[in-house]
Amino acid sequence: MKKIETDVLVIGAGPAGASAASLIHKAGLDCMIVEKELFPRFVIGESLLPRCMDLLDEAGMLDAVKAQGFMVKDGAVFKRGKESCTFKFSQQFTNGWSYTYQVPREQFDLALAETVESFGVPILWQHAIKGVSFADDGSSTSVLQLPDGSEVSVSARFILDGSGYGRVLPRLLGLDEASSLPLRESYFTHVTGDKRPEGDGEGRIWICSLDDAENAWMWIIPFSNGKTSIGVVAKPDFLSRYPEDPDEKLRAIVNDNPNTRERLDKAQFCFPVRRISGYSISVKKLFGKGYALMGNATEFLDPVFSSGVTLALESANRAAKTSIRELAGEKPDWQQEYVDHLMMGVETFRTFVNAWYDDRLPTIFYSPVKPEVFQNQICSVLAGYVWDQENPCVRQHARAVDAIAKTCREMAESEG
Repeated sequence: MKKIETDVLVIGAGPAGASAASLIHKAGLDCMIVEKELFPRFVIGESLLPRCMDLLDEAGMLDAVKAQGFMVKDGAVFKRGKESCTFKFSQQFTNGWSYTYQVPREQFDLALAETVESFGVPILWQHAIKGVSFADDGSSTSVLQLPDGSEVSVSARFILDGSGYGRVLPRLLGLDEASSLPLRESYFTHVTGDKRPEGDGEGRIWICSLDDAENAWMWIIPFSNGKTSIGVVAKPDFLSRYPEDPDEKLRAIVNDNPNTRERLDKAQFCFPVRRISGYSISVKKLFGKGYALMGNATEFLDPVFSSGVTLALESANRAAKTSIRELAGEKPDWQQEYVDHLMMGVETFRTFVNAWYDDRLPTIFYSPVKPEVFQNQICSVLAGYVWDQENPCVRQHARAVDAIAKTCREMAESEG
């Protein structure tokens, strides 16, 4: 069996893997990526947050992303019946980016992978990891299977797992754990014929609440290539009200809501509707001797606030920097420097996800009166700046959401 040696083996060539590998390579360490698929390939998670811009820039990839001509996203629009709430990233609490992009992931992920390859990081395409063994010192030996069935062995001083939904190390090491979030499903496709808003609002994501007590919703994400990503997220009992066929189901849900029907009544599906069920998942731990998990290989919450790529890039940034220090002979505190930092953002998003589904956030969003400072603080969370401890909606996220919702209810009642 052919044997390869490297300092860091990165699993997965998606945003987490590519950005981590870039940072490790820039630090002067040998690094390689193993990817079981061949890019471009379809994946969901297409609406970035402004925080991504900082992280892409630090990884040396922002210029490559800008060159793709993606749709500029300067905010988000939430709709419920005749009510509407717009967040503009230029009007936020944190001093961050005022825009980001809506990205077809096959093009976005390929651009990142090609960029890191151009830096000199090799990517072993269509190589699947069949097994991993760790020595007492944390070094590892991974067995990779090629498309022709042959195998190669990779010895590494450290492994970073950014395998996304493939969850390579969680699967091999028995780290998977059920999420605390309820079971929800998603049906989605790309369409043409989307009647987009004209002017500045064209590139904003739409989140449309559906007629459901537990706040089922649809996304509408416009791309610069003329296509639009649409999808529904709901519990199974809501989805069971509609036809069983996935295409018919999504079409019926679109037509059942005035906001989505008005915008998408002429839309044509570009490919058969796809389904993901039980997408929320967690892990028992985020690191161990000789490895760390990144991105969706750690935990995936919910798509409602488009946090996936942001958390992937943030985790990759932190995991790469911490592993660089460890391989330099330092003894970083992985719990404090990696896990605690990452979970600060995860828990902030978790609070907002729960508050979306239990109606506290809709109460705030659609309140006819609310102080501007609340809007700006929430906007920074929606922009992905969930590590800004100056923001009360980050520092005390659970208490802040409760207090803002209560204030909005009281102000609305007094105005009424």
